[in-house]
Amino acid sequence: MTDVRIAIQLHPQHASYADIRTAAAHAEDIGVDVLYNWDHFFPLYGDPDGAHFECWTMLGAWAEQTERIRFGALVTCNSYRNPQLLADMARTVDHISGGRLIFGIGSGWFERDYEEYGYEFGTAGGRLDALAAALPVIKERWRKLTPPPVNGTIPILIGGGGEKKTLRIVAEHADTWHAFGDVATMAHKTKVLDKWCAEVGRDPASIDRSVGIQSAEEGLAVMDDYHALGFREFTLGLNGPGYDFTGVELLLDWRDAKNAR
Repeated sequence: MTDVRIAIQLHPQHASYADIRTAAAHAEDIGVDVLYNWDHFFPLYGDPDGAHFECWTMLGAWAEQTERIRFGALVTCNSYRNPQLLADMARTVDHISGGRLIFGIGSGWFERDYEEYGYEFGTAGGRLDALAAALPVIKERWRKLTPPPVNGTIPILIGGGGEKKTLRIVAEHADTWHAFGDVATMAHKTKVLDKWCAEVGRDPASIDRSVGIQSAEEGLAVMDDYHALGFREFTLGLNGPGYDFTGVELLLDWRDAKNAR
């Protein structure tokens, strides 16, 4: 099982890009392992028409700005881009960064994005079917590109906890599974994922486990329990414009103590 990692999701809303850039630099400077944004076109909370920036152009900037930290979208929406194009975008960002990109992807859910940008919203099941169809296309395009991704491929993170479709897609394609929920919920979802792995012939230990926490204080109260379930990445969301890192150092101290054992 991999070492513990602390991740920060900088919500790309209610902030200037200068604020976001400063926060990304600070995350790297203090030793955060992974830096995420998200793939939406409008704020998800607060002023619904407040400042907001696009995902993949930001990831390209982070690839150039940073030197050590791994990064990606938590998560990009499969619906918004042709999968062949998305594969090429990801390969290019991966090269800009020297191979540090994490390819986070999901089926999409925020209806306003779809309506205002002209995408068909459809149904949750249909969007999941589209994700399942896109992932082999994306991986095949990576194999065809010249040059290919830095390390031959790009690690795939899939977000979500749906037991009938999402976790099967995770079992088939993901290097990392990311979800939200209390410890009891994650214990149950872990068992469901393990069953899907058995069905598709995948070693469940080959899938890294990632979980979101609401705050450093709440996270530290339960992270040992998540860790016992096999979770190794812990992600804290930060909102603009201030991107308050209070408590992040405590998470990093907990990480270092765990990894020293």
